[in-house]
Amino acid sequence: MTRQLTAIIERKGDGYVSLCQELDIANQGDTIEEAHSNLVEALELFFETASEQDVHACLHGEVYVTTVEVAVA
Repeated sequence: MTRQLTAIIERKGDGYVSLCQELDIANQGDTIEEAHSNLVEALELFFETASEQDVHACLHGEVYVTTVEVAVA
């Protein structure tokens, strides 16, 4: 079984931080690919060790990533 989740990867200093918004699980890496891979590993470990109740308690449901336009001074 697989589950599709959202990954946001952001440059931080010399590396990258990856975040899964639905579960508030993050990881990092020296490259985008490494940050992505490390996040997948962290998520798989979470699903392997968490109970069904823990998963439902942590899961935020649907997450939408979009852009917004705001006025700035």
